[in-house]
Formats: sequence, structure tokens, C-alpha cells
Amino acid sequence: MPLRKHRCRFKSYERCFKASEAVNCLHELLGSNQNFGPEVTRDQTVKLLKKFLKNHVIEDIKGRWGKEDFEDDGHLYRFPPSSPLKSYPKKTSCGKEVIKFPDWNEPKAGPSQEHIPVKSVAMYSEMWYKRHSIAIGEVPACKLVFCRELTQTNIEEIWKSMTLSQLQKVLGLDSLDEVLDIKLVKSKHIVQNVYNANKQGIVTLEDKSKELPHWILSAMKCLANWPSCSDLKQPTYSGFERDVFKTIVDYFGQMKEPLLTYHFFDIFVSVLGLLQKPSKAVEALQISCLLLPPENRKRLQLLVRMMAKISLNQDLPPLSESVRTRTLDEIDLDELLAAKLVSFLMDNYQEILSVPSALKSSIEDHVVHLQRVQIKYAGADSDAALPPPSFCHQISTGEFECQRAAGSQEPLAALLEEIVMNKEISVKDKKKKLKQFQKSYPEVYRVRFPTPETEAMLFPEKTKQKPPILMWALKKPLQPFHRTRSFRM
Repeated sequence: MPLRKHRCRFKSYERCFKASEAVNCLHELLGSNQNFGPEVTRDQTVKLLKKFLKNHVIEDIKGRWGKEDFEDDGHLYRFPPSSPLKSYPKKTSCGKEVIKFPDWNEPKAGPSQEHIPVKSVAMYSEMWYKRHSIAIGEVPACKLVFCRELTQTNIEEIWKSMTLSQLQKVLGLDSLDEVLDIKLVKSKHIVQNVYNANKQGIVTLEDKSKELPHWILSAMKCLANWPSCSDLKQPTYSGFERDVFKTIVDYFGQMKEPLLTYHFFDIFVSVLGLLQKPSKAVEALQISCLLLPPENRKRLQLLVRMMAKISLNQDLPPLSESVRTRTLDEIDLDELLAAKLVSFLMDNYQEILSVPSALKSSIEDHVVHLQRVQIKYAGADSDAALPPPSFCHQISTGEFECQRAAGSQEPLAALLEEIVMNKEISVKDKKKKLKQFQKSYPEVYRVRFPTPETEAMLFPEKTKQKPPILMWALKKPLQPFHRTRSFRM
């Protein structure tokens, strides 16, 4: 659509178009498209633009839309500043709340099966006791704990509790409070991510309105299968693949929240400290990705899979000049962290974005255990064979500060050490990076360089020697030899 500056009633409007210009442009486009052809009339084009106005694909210069009052005239219209998709939910601030693991052995309100009337006289009579004590020895007092029906909410809470417990164990933390607000973790999301998936492991969404737009899916499929996407009847002009890539980048770049979400940012930063142990890092990322909303997990699965295929495709030319020509001093520290995480995701995406089988089996076994009829002896715990997982416990402020310093700052300390030990960058770039790191994370920097002397040792000053020619310059020029007369004292 040709966008330019227009004037209307002594006022100018940037990046807009006339209704007649829109009709001309779209009519020409439809006529050259093989799915429509030259038989498309101008009136049909106007009707299509009316649908665009009604569904907020376009709006008038006053921002009005929703009616089919578009006409082939000189009225001014523009594209809305945001996509006409469903808006994303805003970030909500919630207080922290520790969710305790539910105790399913507590008696349920109402009539209990444990109080079924039995002939207690015959069961515990002296004759019965003597007869059976001779045959099988002492019989300890016991009772049957009948299976309790678990609701879907109960099962979801079990999934949440055991998943967070395993994540805490993998990260090596005494508490998740320093990196995660547990109240923001939705148990329903975990269960949906585990059980609602197709054969390829991609999440299937219950709410279809949260699916990626069809045109974005087509663009991602085109690049992932390049150049064997000719069956999609895509244009083949020079630079087409770059335009498709830019379309995908623009779509994901305009999202109000990253796919990993702001709530779980600290969790994923903590995983960076485990990259030296790939198996641990993979398990931690497997569990962390289960916490994401299903629509975010699905988009992450599709996006990372496309990126992995693009990186291995030798037939694709460089898709972005800006990425290829960027230097080290132009990269922000947060971008370095993100780059390390994305690289690890791309290298291990098949494992990371699949459901951890060991965790799934242990939780399912625990649920079956709770639903099974058990014999509980006096003084014994009915769940002794499979104890419930431990969960967060309250700690002092001093312990919390110590854990935060050791846990959340460990990845940053590793990044600082990597900058210090990197011999491939120049001294100038290294000093610039260290100065930027000191400004962003002064506490971590102070631990590595407690005094100016320790920092100066990293860049020892070289003693400058004056070249010999300078020494000659200080001397007087050679004078011709003159015989002098000696005087005796």
C-alpha cells in the first residue's frame, strides 16, 4: 500500500492513504494473484476493504473502525499501530505465597469407609487372638486406608509441587524463593504441556485463538524447509528469503512479553550456571519450559526448531546483515546471556522441549500410590514407601542473602570470568566490557576485583624504552677536532 503524507482540512497526516488509492492497489494485487485473477471487479475490492475496516485491519485517520462504511472516494485511512490480533494479558503483580504439598491422608469430610460396621467382638475376641497368634505370631494393630478419589485439581497440584521440588533439586538451591514467585506458577499449564501434545511433541492448544497466525506459520515453514518450499507457490525474487525472515523477526519482536516471560526470567538465568554440566542444564531447562503458558511453549518449540534448521541449512544466504557485521563492543551483556542460552537451546532443542520422562513417571507413580488401598500399621506412615517430596521451608534473612549471592550471581560471575580469560578480544574491547560489567553488576565485580591492584594486574603496564635515536638527539653534534693548548698548574 503506498503510504505517504496527506493533507485534510488544513492538517497533515503521515503514513496514510486515500480510499481510492487502497482500491487501486488492492484491485491490482488481486488481479495478478493466481487465486483470484483478472475477473475480480472494483466493487468486490471495495467490499473486501469494508471487511478490512470492520475487522480493524485498517482504520480512518481518527482511529475509527468496526463499521463497513468504506467507500471508493478520497477519505484518508491508515494501518493501526498494532496487529488486530487478540491483545496479550498484562503483567500482574502478585505477592509471594508458599504452596504446601497437599496431605491426601487427612480424613475427608463426611462419612468415612473406615467406620464400616464390623463384628468387632468376633474379630478381637480372646479366642480369635489365641488361635491366630499361635498360627502366625503376634499380629500388630492395623487398619485399611481406602483409596481417596483425587480430583483434577488435586492431580494438578501434585504435578506442580513435585515439578518445583525437582527443579529446586536440579538447580541445587535450598529454596526457589530467590528466583521464582511460586504463586505465579499455574499447575494447569504444567499438566497441559505434558499431556496435550502431538506426535512431534508440539503442544496442542485448547484455545485456538491463541494459535500463531497462519501467515507466520507459513513463513516459518518456508524458511525451515528452504529451498524445498516451491510447493507453497512462493515468489522467487532476489532477497525473498530475507523479507520472510524480517517478517518473522518483526512479529516476535513486537510482542509485549518475551516467550520465556518476565516471571521466569531469574529461573532461566540460574540455568546458565549449569552450562558446564550439559546433562544438568538440559534437565533444568526441560522442567523450566514446562512452567511456561502452553501458547508460549508452543511458539518457543516452533521458533527454536526453525532456527536450528536455518543454522544447518547451507543453501540459505545470510538473512541479516546487522547480525553478521556486529562487533563485540556493540553487544549488551544481557544479549550475551541471551545468546548463550539460545545457542544451548538450539543445540539441544529436541531434548529440552520434550517432556522429561523420569519426572513424568515418578509423578504418575505417586498419584497411583495415593489412589491405592493401603494397610496402615500402628506407628507407621502409610506413605513410607514413597514419601512426599520436600518443599520450601522458611529461612532467615541472612540465609536468604547468602543463597541469593551464591545462586543468582553465580552465572554472572562465570560470565565475568569468561570476559577476563578471553584472549580473542583486544585489550581495548576487554576494558570496555569490564567497565560495562562493573556498572551493571558492581557486587559481582567487587568480588572478582576487591582492590584496584587486583584489577591492575590484569593489564600490566609495559615499560617504555626510549629508542636510541632519541638519545643521539640529546647529544651535541660532532665538532671538528681542535688542538688546544695545555696549561700546567
